[in-house]
Amino acid sequence: MDFSLLSGVSASPWNIFRNLLDIFIVAYIIYRIFGLIRETRAVQLFKGLVILLLFSIVVSILDLHMLNWLLDKLWIIFAITLPIVFQPELRRLLEQLGKGSFFKSSAGRQDAESYQTIIAEITQAVTVLSRTKTGGLIILTRDTGIAEYTENGINLDALVSSGLLINIFVPNTPLHDGAVIISNGRLTKASCVLPLSRNSELPGELGTRHRAGLGITEESDAIAVIISEETGKISMANGGRLFRPLEPQYLQELLIRELLQSEPEKAGLWRRWLPK
Repeated sequence: MDFSLLSGVSASPWNIFRNLLDIFIVAYIIYRIFGLIRETRAVQLFKGLVILLLFSIVVSILDLHMLNWLLDKLWIIFAITLPIVFQPELRRLLEQLGKGSFFKSSAGRQDAESYQTIIAEITQAVTVLSRTKTGGLIILTRDTGIAEYTENGINLDALVSSGLLINIFVPNTPLHDGAVIISNGRLTKASCVLPLSRNSELPGELGTRHRAGLGITEESDAIAVIISEETGKISMANGGRLFRPLEPQYLQELLIRELLQSEPEKAGLWRRWLPK
């Protein structure tokens, strides 16, 4: 890959302005693309490509001919395969361009106080669902995101409230079947069909709801809260592990520590669940 243009920048005011404008536009496009794919697992691949690009620049500056030749061939392969790998993200990008939403700012993560309120609402809803033996599956997204798994769901944009969550999971209502998605502090999706866990060692009594909740945590860093329709027991899935049964108050404590606290603070609470 040829990076010789990096050393040929003219010092005239017009060229400086043009180059700065060029850098700004490219940086903004990269920022928006990253904001788009950060909702998917493709973000890890994107980070890898950025690292490889930086390595290619260093190799070009040092004029390492063999490595430069090898990297040139790799970039040709990537140019062919990346449209296939990023097909879902490219489709979403084109859709956003068509709707004009590509240039709109996206909301950041909620502050701690907002998350405290959301967790309290979830706990209240789970308490009622558990007591009435109403099945439920609540997914809280974090950094990785699960957009590619939730396109089949019903779009919502609502504040998270216990009343809304309880009503969504009332049997025989339009949205009760499937998962509810909470992302960036908002209830964004309902009736989502999620990938099932590939873990062949799960107990036989666990149904589709538990396997879907566990499955999404195997594919992302999301947290799943599951309420059993048969027993009313509460479970929580995180990092491909299922923790059950949980009391509502302890579930609330787990969610607070997982979503709001640092790694050392979380370690003590999770340690009691890990095998010795």
